[in-house]
Amino acid sequence: MTTQKLFKRRVRERMSRTGESYTAARRHAARTRDRLAATRSDLTGATELASDERISEVTGRSWAAWLSLLDDWGARQRKRGQTVDYLIAEHAVPHWWAQTIAAGYERTRGLRLKHQQPGGFTIYASRTVGVPIEVLYRAFTDDRMRATWLTDGSMSLRTSRAGLDARFDWGGGPTRVYVAFESKGPAKATAFVAHERLPDPDAAEAAKFAWKQRLVALKATLESTHV
Repeated sequence: MTTQKLFKRRVRERMSRTGESYTAARRHAARTRDRLAATRSDLTGATELASDERISEVTGRSWAAWLSLLDDWGARQRKRGQTVDYLIAEHAVPHWWAQTIAAGYERTRGLRLKHQQPGGFTIYASRTVGVPIEVLYRAFTDDRMRATWLTDGSMSLRTSRAGLDARFDWGGGPTRVYVAFESKGPAKATAFVAHERLPDPDAAEAAKFAWKQRLVALKATLESTHV
């Protein structure tokens, strides 16, 4: 479908949805088109989640390539879950990175605020630690080990898959923490943390800063005690 035909279709869809006249619907659709066009070449929203080098290394495509592919697929009209499922099923993208690509797409296309997700706000943080993956996994899931580095909050384990991922309640409140693990060799592994259901952008920024500090403490603690 050509760009002009796609634009006209969006105008008609808005008319049907809102009952507006063609002129009013076209004006609103044009504003949306122009806003999205202005963000098309700006990768800041995506590279805040993962660098272009890292996304290319893990998935085999750059941010620009993924954004173009999702544009062609029609991701603007899809829900986040549909995009994630598509990336996993059709392009064999690991779940964590499918979530990252979907979030980066929505940010760069102006579809969501920074950190915004369907159920609130989510922040991401990661850290590679010089210990085997089973040690890193236990550092999150074992209460005693977790207490050695997590000193400014509390998590209670909900579900886990050994060496793969774990889900936690955070501090007895409504927010959740999801952690995925990836081996980097016999003595190195990465933890990917997502703190979900945060209430607003300020809470998200505070959580992101806090998790960066926590993961620094995690790395220092594990590497000093597992040599």
